[in-house]
Amino acid sequence: MTVSYSGREFNWIEDWARVPDTPTSRDNGRTHGVAVARDGTVIVFLQATPAVVFFAPDGNLKNSWGDRFLGAHGLTLVEDDGREFLWLTDERSGEVVKTTLQGETVLQLEQPSHPEYRAGGYAPTWVAVNEERFGGDGSIWVADGYGSSLVHQYDREGGYRFTLTGEEGAGHFDCPHGLYFRHAGDRHELFVADRGNSRIQVHDENGRFLRSFGEGVLELPCTCFEYDGELVIPELNARLTVLTPSGGLVGYLGENESVCQNPEWPNVPAEDVNPGKFNSPHSATVDGEGNLYVVEWMIGGRITKLERL
Repeated sequence: MTVSYSGREFNWIEDWARVPDTPTSRDNGRTHGVAVARDGTVIVFLQATPAVVFFAPDGNLKNSWGDRFLGAHGLTLVEDDGREFLWLTDERSGEVVKTTLQGETVLQLEQPSHPEYRAGGYAPTWVAVNEERFGGDGSIWVADGYGSSLVHQYDREGGYRFTLTGEEGAGHFDCPHGLYFRHAGDRHELFVADRGNSRIQVHDENGRFLRSFGEGVLELPCTCFEYDGELVIPELNARLTVLTPSGGLVGYLGENESVCQNPEWPNVPAEDVNPGKFNSPHSATVDGEGNLYVVEWMIGGRITKLERL
């Protein structure tokens, strides 16, 4: 099946990979994060045991680990001195941890001391790093999307620096769900998927507000990443939205507005999940050949490959 936007065509590969069949994956198994390693291995973070699963480029399971991430949420792949690491967030336990690809913990971030936590909760959803390999300072940014709607900055060693509330720019964040660093020459820009406000807020590497876009175009943006000079934004309401970096609409992929009207959505019956249409995209990424991988927030998970033609 072929899907397209703005002249770009993809072969939709339904169920390109399946998560391990375990009691926890059948009860929950929501696939929340995805990344592609240098060797083409596709890494998925899901709410099950094991939580971190590795797939070969052909979709076959290679490896898995992680028995403590029942609130598995954001997954970010980074490189330090040529070595790959994972940043994982757990929305239930509040754990924010950097690990090797083999599962060894190398750094753990503590909940920061901030006045809003006197009354509010802490439920981190995502990490972005201003990576030194791109000329950044190595700072670590954590989105508390499901707790108090804050974004925290830490130094490269994990020391807390400061917090963004969103009031620095377009208004207080409402579920700053996902984070992404865009590097353009000497500019390092932090994109915050301000999901509850249906927009993207952009800050520089020091936290200064730069711009906001997406109002009237986006509905439930989960995160974003750069693709062919544009932004691909997984939206929970059943589509990938593609925008220019300044917010102009380029097109949609796999849009499925009708499924969101189902009172059981996003946990709809299997017969209502159709190839060529999304149900509830939560994260996506791209490999070195321009193929897209999309994971969805639904019981049992869903991993789709869009093979670029």
